[in-house]
Amino acid sequence: MKLLSWNINGIKSALNKGLREIINSEIYDVILLQETKSEISIETTYKFYNFQAKRKGYSGVATLTKKEALSVTYGIGIEKYDAEGRVITTEFEDFFILNCYFPNAQHGLTRLKFKLEFNKEFEKYVEKLRARKPIIIGGDFNVAHEEIDIARPKDNINNPGFTQAERDWMTHFLSLGYIDTYRMFVKEGGHYSWWTYRFNARSRNIGWRIDYFIVSKELEKRVKKADILTNVYGSDHAPVYLEIE
Repeated sequence: MKLLSWNINGIKSALNKGLREIINSEIYDVILLQETKSEISIETTYKFYNFQAKRKGYSGVATLTKKEALSVTYGIGIEKYDAEGRVITTEFEDFFILNCYFPNAQHGLTRLKFKLEFNKEFEKYVEKLRARKPIIIGGDFNVAHEEIDIARPKDNINNPGFTQAERDWMTHFLSLGYIDTYRMFVKEGGHYSWWTYRFNARSRNIGWRIDYFIVSKELEKRVKKADILTNVYGSDHAPVYLEIE
């Protein structure tokens, strides 16, 4: 089973910048898109599950699956978070797949409290699901977990996405029995999934690894490959990839 997760930074523009070709290739069994920003219909053989924020042009996630889901849940059951269109859960026979776009703490950390509260409620939601079936989470977590996940850690201490509180939550969440699949295969730094559009950051590889595929421990032995597809352009993020038996 091949899964792709990609923060596309706007589905309308992404369709003209490589996303349509990815969908039409039908290589992937599941495609998770974040920051879609708008409702849109796509002619495809995939089942298309779309969850948009109430605010136009903001946030939003969409999940495309070859196989129809047993059930689909939009949000985590708390209106102030669900109004921002951040989580779609698709249920399959062997596991749940969660497509997630975590809040950004924002400049001046104006939304750090909101994000940490979201993280806490998300954790509760996932743990309830996990009591029923194993979990696959793909998406933009908006945090570089460790120093090796960011090109310039010392320059970014206490910046949104690299505050100690955000990083501590990620450490805590993984400690509950979840696995950062990329780190099963790649131990060194220098590999990123997001680069600012400024300063030629992508060509200079001054980036952050903030996009992840996380699986619950029960699936660890079924993970065959995890990667960052840095040769795919069309967004300020690169897609991340998971292959699972």
